Amino acid sequence: MSDGVLVVDKPAGWTSHDVVAKLRRLTGERRIGHAGTLDPGATGVLVLCLGHATRLLEYLSGADKVYRSDFLLGVTTDTDDSEGRILRTADTSSLTPEQVRVALAGFVGTIEQTPPQVSAVHIEGQRAYAAARAGRAVTLRPRTVVVHRHRDRVHQLATSHGRHSLWQRRLHPVARP
Repeated sequence: MSDGVLVVDKPAGWTSHDVVAKLRRLTGERRIGHAGTLDPGATGVLVLCLGHATRLLEYLSGADKVYRSDFLLGVTTDTDDSEGRILRTADTSSLTPEQVRVALAGFVGTIEQTPPQVSAVHIEGQRAYAAARAGRAVTLRPRTVVVHRHRDRVHQLATSHGRHSLWQRRLHPVARP
C-alpha cells in the first residue's frame, strides 16, 4: 500500500480521472483522489493523494490556486478555449495593455461566474464537457467565486483565486470581440 502526496504535471487530452486511473494501475492503490479537477484540455499541476493521505484532500482542495494562461484577444470560440470552433474575430490592434489591465480589474473580488459548456463541472450526473461534446446543451448556473488578483504580462495571465473559479471563463468577457 502507498500513502502520500504526489504532484503530477497533467498533459492536455487527459482528464483528471485518467491520471487517477493510471496511477491506480501503476501502484495497485485504490484510495487515490485529486485536489481539484483540471479540464481535459488544461495542462498543469494535479495534486494527488494516495492511501491514508486522501484525508488531506479536504484541506488541499479548498486551498487557493494560481493559474497561468496565454490568451488571444479578439477571438471567440464556441468552447471559450483554443480547442473550439471560431465564432467571431475582431481587430484588437488598438487595445493597450492598460485597457486590458482595467478590464481584468473588473473581475477581481467576489464575483458571479458561469462555467463554460466544456468545463469539468458535474451536470445531471456527467461532466459538462462530455455533454457539450455529445451535442447536448446544458444549463450551467453561475457560481460565486473569489478572485484575489490578476497579473497580465503581454497577454499571459497569472490568476490567484479560491476554489471553483474557472480562469478561462473570466477571460471570455475581456477577450471576446
